[in-house]
Amino acid sequence: MKFFNTTNLRGDLMGGLTAGIVALPLALAFGEASGAGPIAGLYGAIIVGFLASLFGGTGSQVSGPTGPMVVVFAGVFASLSGEPALVFAAVILAGLLQIVFGVFRLGQFIRLVPYPVISGFMSGIGVIIIALQLSRLFGHEPEGSGTIPALASIPDAVMAPNAIALMIGLVTLAMVFFWPRNLGKWIPAPLAALAFATGLSVMMPGAPILGDVPTGLPSFIMPGFSQDSLFVVLEAAVLLALLGAIDSLLTSLVADNMTRTRHDSNRELVGQGIGNTVAGLFGAIPGAGATMRTVVNIRSGGQFKLSGMTHALVLLATALVLAPVASLIPHAALAGILIKVGYDIIDWTYLKRAHRGPRWDLALVMVVLGLTVFVDLITAVAVGVVLAALAFVKQLAEQQLRDLKLDHEQVDDAEERAQLARLRSHVSVFEFGGPLSFGAAADVGHHVREKSDGLDKVLILDFSRVSFLDLSAAKAVETIVEDAGKAGKVVYLAGVSRRVRDVLDGLGISSAIGEGHWFADRRQALTAAENHVNRLAVPGDAIPVN
Repeated sequence: MKFFNTTNLRGDLMGGLTAGIVALPLALAFGEASGAGPIAGLYGAIIVGFLASLFGGTGSQVSGPTGPMVVVFAGVFASLSGEPALVFAAVILAGLLQIVFGVFRLGQFIRLVPYPVISGFMSGIGVIIIALQLSRLFGHEPEGSGTIPALASIPDAVMAPNAIALMIGLVTLAMVFFWPRNLGKWIPAPLAALAFATGLSVMMPGAPILGDVPTGLPSFIMPGFSQDSLFVVLEAAVLLALLGAIDSLLTSLVADNMTRTRHDSNRELVGQGIGNTVAGLFGAIPGAGATMRTVVNIRSGGQFKLSGMTHALVLLATALVLAPVASLIPHAALAGILIKVGYDIIDWTYLKRAHRGPRWDLALVMVVLGLTVFVDLITAVAVGVVLAALAFVKQLAEQQLRDLKLDHEQVDDAEERAQLARLRSHVSVFEFGGPLSFGAAADVGHHVREKSDGLDKVLILDFSRVSFLDLSAAKAVETIVEDAGKAGKVVYLAGVSRRVRDVLDGLGISSAIGEGHWFADRRQALTAAENHVNRLAVPGDAIPVN
């Protein structure tokens, strides 16, 4: 992917210009919501937006502050008492971690987070954003930091509203929710709402405004640590890095679907990491791939890196020239814009039809959503991934155990089917339909005992479809062999690959099976089993061979 692909120059310039206009009110709002100030949000959009586009792996992606990243950063800012050296040390470490993720090619693993976890997590982020802004909509600041204090502040704010702030907030909400689509092609709803609300605030003073907004270029911040805050900084850095990686790669997938291209996930992580590292050095809030701004960019003609870089330059020009105007923006207007952002982040598409899907998935979404809102984001993602993995292993184990014993009617080959039908009262065949999960391995010995007839003389374990074996599965094979030996039965193994045999040899399990009990395929094992049964039969009772 070229740094400067100029084959779509006009489209990239128009896409970047439009995305920059859309990003302006969001960057200011996110900066204000983070606690670091609107200019920190603006420079976060500039620095991350430019460098992530330059070094990233998704040509049409526009990066900058996003709802999830701001929620986490606001918590970090509050927990570290707004001390710049500590707060932005966490941002720098997060960026460096993202670079490490990309260098060690971990991008594909981050995308393995199950959809119910992502849905619950993103919906929880949306709820948090709305909760944090509701008091500001009524002209009040929430008391304390975090979701619970913000929710507790809402009743008092509702009972004693600032009438002008409430009016401005409601007008802003109406505009961002109901702005005509045909007008949105020329003037984005957030920008129109911000301009109108600011003008209204100037004509009808009385609502809290941003006040002094610094202008010019940002200052360098030297990161620092203290013994008391080290753990908080490291924890915040890990969460910001993971969240930013997931957020960016999900947006990259959206961009791929719209442009019919394929992004480089590891390169994208490096680009995001560089952007966030530099942002932390200059006191800017961290960012990630921003879905809405990326979609606007693509729909406006943007395809390549130049579009995201143009978006950042548009914001830089704004920061250098229009900062005095930004100081007049009322808090209620930014609150209205952010409430719409939170509403859009909530996964309404899934929630509206969740009752028609698996109940476990809905329960998982609700658990992750609740943990995100009322505990913390790391716990929510960790618990969600663990629960989703356990549920998948359980379902896989149940399926593997249910289909374990092979019936002659399930065999496609006519000759083999007839052979198995003749032997079914003497021989049991157990087919492993792929790698044996550790969830199934724990009970496979019990199920073999349960599903094999007491008159069986031979057990055939068909490994033809097993590409590898882990310790749990190998121990299950050992249990089957030991139980069969105690019951006076023999065990034949069919279709064992070299890789699987090496595992059984290495654990000393092969010696208990015997060299004459290994066969290249199931038919050979059935023939040997038939011969074995006939040798044991009383004269006249041998199984007839057709």
